[in-house]
Amino acid sequence: MYIVTGGAGFIGSNLIRALNDRGVSEILVVDDLKDGTKFANLADSDIADYLDRMDFLTRVQAGMDFGRIEAVLHLGACSTTTEWDGLYVMANNYEYSKALFNWCQARRLPFIYASSASVYGMGPEFREERACERPLNLYAFSKFLFDQYVRRSWRGLTAQVVGLRYFNVYGPREAHKGGMASVVYHFHHQLLKDGVVRLFEGSDGYAAGEQRRDFIHVDDTVAVKLWLLDHPQVSGIFNVGTGRAQSFNEVARAVIAYHGHGRIQYIPFPEHLKGRYQSYTQADIRRLRQAGYTAEFMTVEQGVPRYLDWLELNGR
Repeated sequence: MYIVTGGAGFIGSNLIRALNDRGVSEILVVDDLKDGTKFANLADSDIADYLDRMDFLTRVQAGMDFGRIEAVLHLGACSTTTEWDGLYVMANNYEYSKALFNWCQARRLPFIYASSASVYGMGPEFREERACERPLNLYAFSKFLFDQYVRRSWRGLTAQVVGLRYFNVYGPREAHKGGMASVVYHFHHQLLKDGVVRLFEGSDGYAAGEQRRDFIHVDDTVAVKLWLLDHPQVSGIFNVGTGRAQSFNEVARAVIAYHGHGRIQYIPFPEHLKGRYQSYTQADIRRLRQAGYTAEFMTVEQGVPRYLDWLELNGR
């Protein structure tokens, strides 16, 4: 059995579909369905069981076993970068992760967890090294702190442990994220509504819409996790991005090209984001390559049409 926390979420539900495609359905999904709309992410998947995140944590803290487990993929978290309730964020992202990590280590279970590229703050370097890590918000700090906790445990590991620092992920099954959904999702719906895609004016020395991020299709992030499951000897903290920064203008043009109409409108840069906005990110993926991962990553021009095909077909 595989345990996937955050399994009803964006990346988690795509992972479950990929496991199903491999013929795997013995999956325990752990999540919080207070937002019941997330059920739609699992409606076309086959799983063995579901547990609420707090029920699962209670059982983990009690030292309960769940039978034969192949691996634990810990993707659940409070992912809202504007959340400033420290008790809530640290309990969900830090303390929960520590409990699950130690439970897995005691049972020699592979543990693959979601970190975040937000730990790098404003950059300008994006290497998996302490000198590059400068979190700017509480979400990023919680991810950074757990990475540090794991780093202190490297020498005594009993099984595979991998932290994945996702860059700007986009793709199917993200509608429930609302305002935190990808710019591809928002550009698509803006264009459908009024034929206009809205981008920020210039910031941090970048021209209007020329702020650049490392945009990665969710299928590519899932492919990395499947490769890691196939290579349990690989442990470490790895960036998961394409290694190529592309501008918001390029993303907007890809959405417009797909639909065959539309225009870009530049809007004032929000005051509340000044000093807290990553105007440039680009994953340094050398460590992932050195670990043996050789698959290519989709560019924006390849990934955006693939995603929009799915949105058109699924209507969300």
